[in-house]
Amino acid sequence: MARSNVIAALDIGTSKICCFIAVLEEDGRIRVTGIGHQASRGVKAGAIVDMDAAEQSVMAAVNTAERMADETVREIVVGLAGGHPESRLVDMRTTINGGPVRDADLRRLLYGSGTLETSLERAVLHAVPVGYSIDGSNGIRDPRGMHGHNLAVHVHEVTAAASAVRNVTTCVERCHLNVADVAANPYAAGIATLVPDESELGVTVIDMGGGTTSMTVFIDGSPVFSDSIPVGGRHVTSDIARGLATSLSHAERLKTLHGSALPSPSDERESVVAPQVGEEDSDEPNLVPKSFLVSIIAPRIEETLELVRDRLNAGGAAREAGRRVVLTGGACQLPGVRELAARMLDRQIRIGRPTQVAGLAAATNGPAFSACAGLLRLTAEQPHELRLPSAGGTLSATEGLLARLGPLGRIGGWLRENL
Repeated sequence: MARSNVIAALDIGTSKICCFIAVLEEDGRIRVTGIGHQASRGVKAGAIVDMDAAEQSVMAAVNTAERMADETVREIVVGLAGGHPESRLVDMRTTINGGPVRDADLRRLLYGSGTLETSLERAVLHAVPVGYSIDGSNGIRDPRGMHGHNLAVHVHEVTAAASAVRNVTTCVERCHLNVADVAANPYAAGIATLVPDESELGVTVIDMGGGTTSMTVFIDGSPVFSDSIPVGGRHVTSDIARGLATSLSHAERLKTLHGSALPSPSDERESVVAPQVGEEDSDEPNLVPKSFLVSIIAPRIEETLELVRDRLNAGGAAREAGRRVVLTGGACQLPGVRELAARMLDRQIRIGRPTQVAGLAAATNGPAFSACAGLLRLTAEQPHELRLPSAGGTLSATEGLLARLGPLGRIGGWLRENL
C-alpha cells in the first residue's frame, strides 16, 4: 500500500465487483475513503468464466476507488463467492512435554499435523480454531502460556476448488495487484454484520448473492459450518425474462421496482410494463398483472430457501445454530424475502448490514456490500486463524496463502524456517 495503515478489499461477485479502500485509524476504527463498484462481467455463479472481461471489471472498480481515496493500491484482500466451498471440523493433537504452550507448539499443532486438506484440487480458505484443550480440559480460547502434556484443537476448515482460487488470484494479479489473502464471502459477511451476542449464542448467516447463496453458522463466537448452493438473484431475473419474454435488463428492472416474494391482494389490480424482446419501441406497451410477476419470483425464492434448509439439516448445523438467522447480500433486499424466510426456516430473521465500518454512503451501507466490508474487518482485526504470532511478528500474506495451498505451502514454510 501507499501507507501502512491503508487496507483494501475486493468482492468479485456475479452481479457486481466492489472495491473498498479504507484507513485503519489509531483507535482501531475502520474508515472507508474510497469506493468503486462496477457491473460484473466475465463471472458466473461466483466463478470467473471470461478472464479478460473480469479483468476489465476489476480494474475499473479498483481505479474508481483509488481516485476517490487518492491512494495507490498494491495489495488487496479478495472475497470468493464461488468455488464450491466445503466445510468440515478436524481434530489436531500434539504433545508439549509438560511445559508451557509456545508459539512453536501451536505452529507444529496447526501446520505440521497433516490433517488439513492436502488435495491438489482443493485449497484451504479458512482454518479457524474453534476451541483448544489441554490434557482433556476443553473450552480454552488461547492456550499460550498454559502448562500440560497433550494439546488438541478443533479446527473449522473451509476449502474451495483450487482452480477457482487460482483463477481469481490470476485475474487480480493481471491488474498489477498482489493478493494478500482470499476469504469466503459468507464468512466475511458474518464478520461484517453480526453483533457479539449473536455469534456467541448461535446464528446462521445467509448471504444471498447474484449467482450463489452461501451460509455460515457461528457458535461460541466461531464459524463451525459453511456451505453454498449455486442459486441466487440472477436466477430470479432469468426466470422473469423467460416468463415474460422480455430482456434481462428489463427483467432486472421489473424485479427491482415491482418484484416481491409474497403475493398481495392488490396484485391483481396492478399492472406492469414488460417490453417484449425485440419490440421495445412498440407503440402499445405490453401490460401484465403484477400477480403474474410475483408468481414467477416466489417459487424461485422458495426453492432457494428450501435448498438452504436442506443443506443446514444435512450438515447437522440447523439444531446447533439456534433460532437466529441473519440475511445479507443483494438478493435479500427483495420485498417479502424476510417474511418468507421466517416462515420456511422457522427462525427469527433480520437483515444484516455492515457495522463498525465508518465512511460508507447510504447507497453502499446495505446488505449488498456486507461481504466487502467484512473483508476490511478481517484484514484489520486479524481474527485467530492459522496466522500465529511468531518471534518476528505475524505471518506474511504470502506465507498465509502458501500454507493454505497444501503440501507445497508447508514445504515452502519449512524451507523459510530452516534455510
